Amino acid sequence: MKPTVSLVTVSLLFAPISFPGPGAETLTGSSLERSWRNDQKAYGRKGAVVSAHPLASRVGLAILKRGGNAVDAAVATFLTLAVVHPQAGNLGGGGFVVLRMADGRKLALDFREMAPLKAHPKMYQDGKGEVIPGKSLRTAQAVGVPGSPAGIYHLWKKFGKIKKWSQLVYPAHAFAEKGFEVDDFLARSIRAKRKTLGLWPATREIFFRKGEPLRKGDFLIQKDLAATLKRFADGGPKGFYGGRTAELFEAEMKRTKGMITQKDLASYVVKERKVLEGSYRGYPILSMPPPSSGGIALLQMLHILETWSLRDLGPGSAQELHYKIEAMRRAYADRARWLGDPDFFKVPIKGLLAKDYATGLAEGISPTQASKGVEAGLPAGAPPEESRETTHFSVIDAEGNAVSCTTTLNSTFGNGQVVAGAGFLLNNEMDDFSSKPGVPNQFGLVGAKANEIRAGKRPLSSMTPTIVLDKKGEHPYLILGSPGGGRIINTVLQVLIQVLDHDLPLDLAVRAPRIHQQWLPPATYWEPLAIPADARRKLEGMGHLFQKRPSVIGRCQAIRRDARGRILAVSDPRSGGGASAW
Repeated sequence: MKPTVSLVTVSLLFAPISFPGPGAETLTGSSLERSWRNDQKAYGRKGAVVSAHPLASRVGLAILKRGGNAVDAAVATFLTLAVVHPQAGNLGGGGFVVLRMADGRKLALDFREMAPLKAHPKMYQDGKGEVIPGKSLRTAQAVGVPGSPAGIYHLWKKFGKIKKWSQLVYPAHAFAEKGFEVDDFLARSIRAKRKTLGLWPATREIFFRKGEPLRKGDFLIQKDLAATLKRFADGGPKGFYGGRTAELFEAEMKRTKGMITQKDLASYVVKERKVLEGSYRGYPILSMPPPSSGGIALLQMLHILETWSLRDLGPGSAQELHYKIEAMRRAYADRARWLGDPDFFKVPIKGLLAKDYATGLAEGISPTQASKGVEAGLPAGAPPEESRETTHFSVIDAEGNAVSCTTTLNSTFGNGQVVAGAGFLLNNEMDDFSSKPGVPNQFGLVGAKANEIRAGKRPLSSMTPTIVLDKKGEHPYLILGSPGGGRIINTVLQVLIQVLDHDLPLDLAVRAPRIHQQWLPPATYWEPLAIPADARRKLEGMGHLFQKRPSVIGRCQAIRRDARGRILAVSDPRSGGGASAW
């Protein structure tokens, strides 16, 4: 007989926060899971939340129903994902938020991880200057200083409506303390990463039973994580970056030869950055600036593709695919050359986003031949030469406040390391730096001087939280983003094209098969049915190279609000997520 669990109810969400015991409603995890598992589309008019786990989406919607705004719902969703979606939901990682409030205020919030104070450019190289395999991925030295707790608290403090911070933490605490049933998506992820997770004793204690990975239907209880969330609820960021949690963190680093100290934790800062603004076919687009490469690459590709009428070419036609591939190729070449942490490297943002620069790139695309030897362009303001797993959620409320948030541990479960006694997984975000110029990371992405490792620096990211406004610029029209490492940007691009160019309903746009081209390696990847056989023959005749991969391309979580105020929230069927709306 499965254990029963006191799951958070709407009334408990706003109870006095003493972390009470059993509530008004007791359900088995299995009955709750069954009622939400297939909830991948939701309709409403007052608000919606869509995320990588149905429990997190339902918690966010409960916050909206009880008077919270989109920011409050986003915070509660974020924290719940840290418990129920440990593949990428996190306290030990970082991320980005693009926010647009109903009164017109816009913000790009950067809570990306930072390199420890002891970090240096050659830390992953041996004595001969060669990159040491796995050191930036599966060791304690792969960990960047987490930004998630500071970031979401900063977001709530500035824009939240709920007055008591602990009320937003309690749902996540309840799931950690009382447990929830492992679904198929989580069980498969644990099994796929069992070797990495098995390297760390504290991790095995949580995600294994009798030496075997948790299975679908097993119960996952995380008492240490619950205690960490309690300290965070009581003390805000000081309850994570100081006190007992910080002591446990530093002890874990010393025990496993990591670099992060309590001084690193105390030195973490959240950055408010200016939202990148562009347009496509008359729709204003808001996206994330560096240290994310996502916004610049997305807008650059859209600016290039405005040259042609994709609607007239037709979705899936050889010519449309050709232009998309060539736009991707150029944007990713520029990504590798010009993008990094703007606090350490002068990123030529205005030049990369200039419409005349995009026009010049488009003019270099032959309508009949694939490009060979594409190199980064030379945008205005360019400085002279110097001597995979993520999760996204989207939220909108009745007033029209919108939050697009992408957060990550980098690889699935990060480096696999749980902080003993604190219960949260650590990232391996240092792999997103260039361990050595020209040497690809785990996603095959290469970088240069702009993205070299420096103490206190933030690694380049592909996360692309995005908000599209209606053509008048008055209301959110689309709120979307995706996990997927280097595939994130192209996922967002293709969903936007399906909606804005081809008028597909959002659910079909999200479900549509996708392609991916990232400059290097030169081959284009595709999902089943993304390239019709006749189109592929034409494209290969033009000189395009293709390679089929077994993995999916992105897992988009999106919301669309039409001109009549009707809301559709869609969770990508490639994920185990769920949508909730009212």
